[in-house]
Amino acid sequence: MARGDLDIVVGTQMIAKGHDFPAVTLVGVVAADVGLGLADFRASERTFQLLTQVVGRAGRGEIPGEAVVQTLYPGHYSVQSAATQDYATFYAREMEFRQAMHYPPTLAMVNVVIRHRSLDRAMADAADLVARVRSRGAAMQILGPAPAALARIKDEYRAQFFLKGRQRRPMREALLAALSERPDLRRRTIVDVDPVTVT
Repeated sequence: MARGDLDIVVGTQMIAKGHDFPAVTLVGVVAADVGLGLADFRASERTFQLLTQVVGRAGRGEIPGEAVVQTLYPGHYSVQSAATQDYATFYAREMEFRQAMHYPPTLAMVNVVIRHRSLDRAMADAADLVARVRSRGAAMQILGPAPAALARIKDEYRAQFFLKGRQRRPMREALLAALSERPDLRRRTIVDVDPVTVT
């Protein structure tokens, strides 16, 4: 592609990252909004990032470029902001969403995943841990438990719950105390403070 031997490149989102081919004048994105359907509060942010990166691949040389984006949600602010490369508008709309839904960075969040070979057992252990955390009376919101978005990895099922609050310390202390009462869960529990992804 860099030598000009190829006219067309087809690939995954990896082709959006870091390539500089000045001769590219057209970029097409198929199913650009598939990420918006993920159970992750950063779905809009990731969609915006990917689209702005891939759109930026076209027209890097002297010839202007064009991007064609296929989407089921052309009115979504992440798609519209990416199409116009409008970072300020995206940021403002995303922060409105996060404030309304009480997601980071407006609150601290902890993602807790419990693994087991049985889904029923993973859910039961997660429910028990939630009850123990809740009994500590710390000022926090607890969401779940529920099967994780990626409910099974290899031979293990995954149950998940979230802690949300203004301060990390009370959440951490309540969770550590609950886990100390269930030492059998320590090796099967993943705790992610301020998670980058919640799947």
